[in-house]
Amino acid sequence: MQPSFLDLEDRHRKLNGRDLLITLRELIDWDDFRNTFNKILTKPRKINAGRKPFGVILMFKALVLQHLYNLSDDQLEYQIRDRFTFCRFHNLNSEDKIPGVKTTWLFLEQLVHAELMKHLFLEFDLQFDAQGYKTQKGQIVDASFIEAPKQRNSRGENEEIKAGKVPERIEKKPNVNRQKDLDARWTKKNNETHYGYKNHACVDNKHKRIRDYEITSAEVHDYQGFHELLSDNTSKGVWADSAYYSEEGEITLEAIGYRSYVHKKGNRGKALSKRDTEENRHKSRVRVRVEHVFGSMENEQGVCSCGLLGFGVLRLRLA
Repeated sequence: MQPSFLDLEDRHRKLNGRDLLITLRELIDWDDFRNTFNKILTKPRKINAGRKPFGVILMFKALVLQHLYNLSDDQLEYQIRDRFTFCRFHNLNSEDKIPGVKTTWLFLEQLVHAELMKHLFLEFDLQFDAQGYKTQKGQIVDASFIEAPKQRNSRGENEEIKAGKVPERIEKKPNVNRQKDLDARWTKKNNETHYGYKNHACVDNKHKRIRDYEITSAEVHDYQGFHELLSDNTSKGVWADSAYYSEEGEITLEAIGYRSYVHKKGNRGKALSKRDTEENRHKSRVRVRVEHVFGSMENEQGVCSCGLLGFGVLRLRLA
C-alpha cells in the first residue's frame, strides 16, 4: 500500500507527544543566534563553484544534539542520518546532505577559539526567560569534579606544569604535546583523589535551570567565585553545602541582599548543635535539587560539566 500524506501526518502526531526535541525546536528562536555566528564564522567565498557550506544554524543544532545525547562525531553523523526525530529537529528531509565528521569538528573548534560558549549560553538564558522559564524560588550553588585522563609525568614535569610552564620533553615532541592536558590538576577530597577540573554551577530552585557556571581546575576551592555565580531570582534565598559556609561569607550575602540557607559546619573543637543539625537537614531538602542537575549531565549526557551550552537538565525543564 502506498503511504499517503495523512499517514505521515499521523506519524508526526504520535511522535509529538513524546519528542522533546520538537518542544526545543519550537521553544527557541534559532535565527537569533545567526548574528553571533556571522561575526566570526562567515568568510567571503573566492569562487561560487563547489558545494555551498552548511548553514551555521544547522551546524549549531547538530552540536546541541551531540551534547544532549553524548554522541561522538561519528555517531552524530550516523544518528542524524538514521533517526527521524533528529531530522525533524533540523528540518531535514531524507535526501538532504548531512554534515560530516570533520565539518562538525571544525565548527566546534571555531566556537571554542572564538570563546563563544558563554555568550551562547547567555543567549539561551534570555530566550528561556522570554518563554516563561523564569528563575524562581531562590538559587542553589554547588560544584562537581570533571575527571580527566590521568597524566604520566615525572615529578619535575608536574612542578613545571603547576608553574605554568611546558616541560621541555613535551614541548619538543608535538605528538606527545597533543596528548597532554596541561590545565588539569590533582586534588583530594574526603580521602578521594581526583584529577581534572571542577564545574561550579548555580541553578534556580523551581526549574533547576543553570543560570551561571564556571569551569576551573580541580584544586580550586568550591567557595571561590561563589558570590559571582549568584544571579537575579524572584526569591533572595541561597542554598549551598557547608563548603561554602564562613562567617565572612554570611556577612557578605546579607550585605548584598541575599538570604542565606547555607549549611553550617562544625569546627574541630565545637561540634554542631542539635538545632544546627536539624536546620541543615531541612536545608538539604532544597539543596539536593542541584544534584539532579549534575546527575543528569553525568548519566544522560556523559559529562559532569555544563559543557557546550550549560543546558543542565534540559529534558527535565521541558518535560
